[in-house]
Amino acid sequence: MKLFYADEFVLPLPAGHRFPMQKYRMLRERLMASGEFLADDFCVPPAATFTELTRAHAPDYVLRAERGELSAQEMKLIGFPWSPEMVERSKRSSGATIGACRAAIKDGAAANLAGGTHHAFYDHGEGFCVFNDAVIAARAMQAEGRAKNVAVIDCDVHQGNGTAAIANGDTSIFTFSIHGVRNYPFRREFASDLDIDLADGTADDAYLEALSEGLKDLFGRFTPDLVIYLAGADPYLDDRLGRLKVSIEGLRRRDKIVFDACATRRLPVAIAMAGGYARKIEDTVVIHAHTVLAAKRFYTRQSATVSVL
Repeated sequence: MKLFYADEFVLPLPAGHRFPMQKYRMLRERLMASGEFLADDFCVPPAATFTELTRAHAPDYVLRAERGELSAQEMKLIGFPWSPEMVERSKRSSGATIGACRAAIKDGAAANLAGGTHHAFYDHGEGFCVFNDAVIAARAMQAEGRAKNVAVIDCDVHQGNGTAAIANGDTSIFTFSIHGVRNYPFRREFASDLDIDLADGTADDAYLEALSEGLKDLFGRFTPDLVIYLAGADPYLDDRLGRLKVSIEGLRRRDKIVFDACATRRLPVAIAMAGGYARKIEDTVVIHAHTVLAAKRFYTRQSATVSVL
């Protein structure tokens, strides 16, 4: 199973910034130490190209982001200070999801050890998201003839508003988001093809029942060739930005439900990490690592046959 990482491209942040940038390096190091992967399984992706980026984003937005010409208000929405490193890392992270999709189509499953930047819109970024890696990667696979229909299963605790907006009206990409109803984004401009709103305090059993029903609905309405799974760690009960009460064991069960649903249908799965803001950063790393390890063990055990178009 191939793992794509971009933590060598560090986004410089001011002291005290709440985004846990170090989790990506910690996750890669934990997976390297697990004994489950070979050195060659870890891959540094190329940056997403201008052509790849502009299948999902306005050319003017991409160019202004590259040149540092975004306004102070636009940067405030993103939540990061502008720097060349921010642009490079965002391109590399999108490239990592593209790489994970290609590898998943070949091998059954692959992961971007970052990504899940689902708050990036066609012409602006929001919520620590500059470019929308899931839509960029989905359209790359379509342009390359590797997949016709792509489902985005978004289990980050925040609604995937940017993904829903960019894919709005695109019947070849199905967007499914399960998230806290009283969490960011507080104003919903676009609905996903399927949104499941969860009340504050939703715990394991109710969360997993809602997810299972959502997956049945998705696959009853749409037949994808590829799944991009945003495996957010932030539904966790001790996440600073989460508001849900899902345990680490509940998130293990979540991953199994998603992988079961996909493998049963012989669907390749490309995983992106999405959010995670636990009070103890080690908890976020453990949750993300569980997802990646579960994918490797599950798809190795299942020996899922993947159809390549």
